[in-house]
Amino acid sequence: MIPYSRQTIEQDDIDAVLETLTSDYLTQGPKVEAFEQALANYCGVKYAVAVANGTAALHTAYNAINLSPGDEIITTPMTFVATSNAAVWQGARPVFVDIKKDSGNIDETLVESAITKKTKAIVSVDYAGRPVEYDVIRNIAYRHNLNFISDAAHSFGASYKGKKIGSLADLTTCSFHPVKGITTGEGGAVLTNNYNFYRKMKHFSSHGIDKKVEDGTIHGSWYYQMNTLGLNYRLSDIHAALGLSQLKKIDSFIEKRATLASRYEELLGDVSEIILPPNDTDLSLSAWHLYVIRLRKGGSKKRLKLFEALRAKGIWVQVHYIPVHYHPYYKKKGYVSGLCPVAESWYDSIISIPLYPFLSDEDQDVVVETLKFLVQM
Repeated sequence: MIPYSRQTIEQDDIDAVLETLTSDYLTQGPKVEAFEQALANYCGVKYAVAVANGTAALHTAYNAINLSPGDEIITTPMTFVATSNAAVWQGARPVFVDIKKDSGNIDETLVESAITKKTKAIVSVDYAGRPVEYDVIRNIAYRHNLNFISDAAHSFGASYKGKKIGSLADLTTCSFHPVKGITTGEGGAVLTNNYNFYRKMKHFSSHGIDKKVEDGTIHGSWYYQMNTLGLNYRLSDIHAALGLSQLKKIDSFIEKRATLASRYEELLGDVSEIILPPNDTDLSLSAWHLYVIRLRKGGSKKRLKLFEALRAKGIWVQVHYIPVHYHPYYKKKGYVSGLCPVAESWYDSIISIPLYPFLSDEDQDVVVETLKFLVQM
């Protein structure tokens, strides 16, 4: 079987984890702080907060901006449900804006018209690893005094106008799930230059507890106090050790992904039945988290037929994503089909084909030849 994606674990990663397993700290030790600092340095920001997973990162970021009942966020339906769910947990309402036909990213030209008095934040998603138009969205957010949050679960390591993703929004959330650019097994992080956000996120992700006493009262070294209601979203030192090792290789991983994407372009560029994702430009470099093709004609029935035929041949393709407002939970909350027609059309036509750093040329050739044969049926 050729998966659509998989982790890349090498001996140095294994050695890093083993070193931590035999150390004094499996959690709440020095590796987490080292990982946070390394993430911040890599992305060119002041602060990083490592958490248990990408969903926890989103929840932590939403809490940092005081997202509350009655608030709204503007976001895309072409994402994993966590982007919206974490806002709903805070009592907020997601407002879905349609996507662009070429990239699958939120259509920035539609964002401003969706802003209301209830809007608290614009939450973009770098679909498949390709950066959104950060300058445009950031300017809209600032003009309306809104928070700009980037869900960069797909795009860690990518860049926009020479700046790393993570440094372009007020808060940037990351995921280190095994199929992402780097992995900590499960894990995530939030990046920011705002000290107040940073302190609030550190508290929230560790039960709301602070060991610093601000009133000058003298206590024993055991003392701590819970100032806010938080959760246990901590990342362990075991996960952080793997992350530190993986982080050293992120640029080489992305380079390999980009090379494979270029090879797909070369091998599939003349197949009229499919539309390939956009190429990198001088201004925007994708992390190439996913390689998403679209069927030019045939709709959902042809996509289903091709999907099942590819899997039957041992090519474990996937679909990213079912539009969030299609899910029964959101339908019960009043979201209806037709809300985002471009995203809905995308959903009917997309398939993610295999792409990961150590996908061999031989396996990629199998994918290409099988796809070429089946797409014409």
